[in-house]
Amino acid sequence: MKITLTPLAAALLLTLTLSACGDKQDKKVATQVAAKVGKEEISVHQINQVLARTNAANASPAQVDKLRRDVLEKLIDQQLAVDQATEAKLNRSPEVVAQLEAARREVLARAYIQQVTSSLPKPTPEELKKYYVEHPALFSERRVFNLQEVQLPAAAGEATAEAVRGMLSAGKPLEEVATFLKGRDVKFGGGSASRAAEQIPLELLTKVHALKDGQAMVVQNAQGYNVIRVASSQLAPVPEANALPRIEQFLANQRGAEAVAKAVKDLRAKASITYMGDFAGGPAA
Repeated sequence: MKITLTPLAAALLLTLTLSACGDKQDKKVATQVAAKVGKEEISVHQINQVLARTNAANASPAQVDKLRRDVLEKLIDQQLAVDQATEAKLNRSPEVVAQLEAARREVLARAYIQQVTSSLPKPTPEELKKYYVEHPALFSERRVFNLQEVQLPAAAGEATAEAVRGMLSAGKPLEEVATFLKGRDVKFGGGSASRAAEQIPLELLTKVHALKDGQAMVVQNAQGYNVIRVASSQLAPVPEANALPRIEQFLANQRGAEAVAKAVKDLRAKASITYMGDFAGGPAA
């Protein structure tokens, strides 16, 4: 039986219904009515769609049955709210119409992205092991760092940053560096934190990993300069067997992101795009 949804109902169900999970034994079960709310029907198919997005793989039959009943009650509450919103003509308000259109665009765009990424090959075992070997800072030589940091604004200038580098090379403590910066009236921030290797951006991790306990460096970034000192660290390697599933997920996500970026770039190259009004200058640099 076909489910008739008002526009507002379609928007509300976006948070619940994302992928289907039909009964393999009988197609009729997927369209069986689970409840009626006024004239509207809630099907088993709708319940299964919600359950498909829950972590119920290891649930017992009794737990699954309770989940199904809980989902049905939520769908009933949702339908009651939809009915009231429709009766109040909220589905005609400009704000709701705009939100519905935005939700429609998001769902369609996500469907296209899923189509692009669904056909990508999975990383091979050789690729996984290669990544493990090539990134010892994340795995075989992984460390948990106790870092001390001082952030300098870009206005501090390269001359100040170079002077700080010299002080660090001479083994000066950060306290002395702070006194030097105050003498130059440089506004700076700072602090300390414990961070595992995977909590540090990969491009920065290779530099931090090269430091021994007590050593420091100055790194330039978009905001200015960052003085980083490894106060101490502890070796905490990740065995290959534990790392491979994480690497597989990471490489799959990376491959998917690259494929989507290329697809969108190709679409832009073929499309006719005209910037108008305040945006007539084209995309930002």
